[in-house]
Amino acid sequence: MEPSDVPPLVALAQRRADDAGFAMSCDRGVGELLAVLAAASPQGARILELGTGTGVGLSWIVHGLGSRVDASVLTVDTDAGLLEQVRAAGWPAWIEFVCGDGARVVGERGPFDLVFADAPGGKLDGLDTTITALAPRGVLVVDDMDPDLHTTDGLAPALATVRKTLVAHPGLIATEIPCSTHLIVAVKR
Repeated sequence: MEPSDVPPLVALAQRRADDAGFAMSCDRGVGELLAVLAAASPQGARILELGTGTGVGLSWIVHGLGSRVDASVLTVDTDAGLLEQVRAAGWPAWIEFVCGDGARVVGERGPFDLVFADAPGGKLDGLDTTITALAPRGVLVVDDMDPDLHTTDGLAPALATVRKTLVAHPGLIATEIPCSTHLIVAVKR
């Protein structure tokens, strides 16, 4: 993909973010990784996004799935107004939008083959539930793990706990990818 090429759904979601002054969307590198992981997901994949935001991450996931209709995507956010704006943008029928706490939803709706944790619920709160909700060989992508980006908001200690939990968890194999906002990618054994 050329640097100027952005999938149309992603461009629309980025425009929604700009219009809403929403600065917490995943960046392009994270999005491209999500697209690749979605494309590699198994037949009948169940994908969960924790933190819909303006739909940028969701757009990358949909881009990765391409014309597939065998997968299902559940996207969760606590902001009902923002979630409704995203839902109104028009999406494939296999996407479900839920307003609620990601930590609660992940425990009720698993297992998942791919989880993108881009919100506190299911990452800072309920991480063990998220790990449990991974299917065998399920992939967990945790965004915004760069402690240097969280020196003023007090999240650095919580992120250190998330990092330690994922890297030391006996049921996962995990690596930190120090690009953009830092990712930790973990696969359930």
